Amino acid sequence: MDDKTRTDAIHRLKSVAGHVNGIVRMLEDDRYCIDVIKQIQATQTALSRVSEGILDSHLRTCVTTAIQDADRQERERMLDEITEVFRFTGKG
Repeated sequence: MDDKTRTDAIHRLKSVAGHVNGIVRMLEDDRYCIDVIKQIQATQTALSRVSEGILDSHLRTCVTTAIQDADRQERERMLDEITEVFRFTGKG
């Protein structure tokens, strides 16, 4: 992963952590359910963006290198790995 992607992911995840703490406070303060749900959804969206950024970087670096590699087993392993990520994502 390149430095920019890593730095961006760390920044976003720290922000998400702050949002999660805010959601906990909202629940402790017995805030309106829909407001809590909206904050949870916003946090899920932020996490998805982090995941997308890391995946994009992975595809452009590790996967590209593996596909260009002469080692067929390494290419297959990498493709299986990506397929598994998408399979896991679909189990929401």
